[in-house]
Amino acid sequence: MHNQITFLILAGGQGQRMNKLDKGLMRWKEKPMIEHVLSAIDAPKDKLIISANRNIDTYKQYSNTVICDQLDNYQGPLAGILSAMQVCTTSHILCLPCDSPQPPNNLLQQLMQCLQAENRTDAICHDGERLQPLFSLLSCHHKILLNDFLQQGRRKVHDFMSLINPVICDFSEQKSNFNNFNRPEDMQ
Repeated sequence: MHNQITFLILAGGQGQRMNKLDKGLMRWKEKPMIEHVLSAIDAPKDKLIISANRNIDTYKQYSNTVICDQLDNYQGPLAGILSAMQVCTTSHILCLPCDSPQPPNNLLQQLMQCLQAENRTDAICHDGERLQPLFSLLSCHHKILLNDFLQQGRRKVHDFMSLINPVICDFSEQKSNFNNFNRPEDMQ
């Protein structure tokens, strides 16, 4: 199934709590956060989509496929996921946010094991305290459902995830790997 996976890095946000800076390109430990994510997942460039709504040329250094949301006005991560599903040529997308520079080890392998063990089409991470739905393995067959969801004005990731009934994968032993940077002080 590995050849049926496209990696998606969500970098299309406004950075509202980061003084409107593009979080994926903010430097942490001397390199842009997106480079940390890319190092951790080791995605082949032809199986990588970056969802970005600005700095497109910069993101093209990292991937052959950089997409923008089809919906206007920064509709949130689900809009980026939908845009990726619409251009994806594989059955599944592994989603990761750009602002968590140290994603869990063996993320794809563990999500695939959960998915296959439960015979489901989708899997999302749980850090032991809460769901981490932007760390997920999603079937691209949901693109019509997701489009309808967004057309209804709905934006909550948790609400969409409840519609697709994913298997919940325990990543409690790697809880700190879900730490994300939302405010300038988080970068310390």
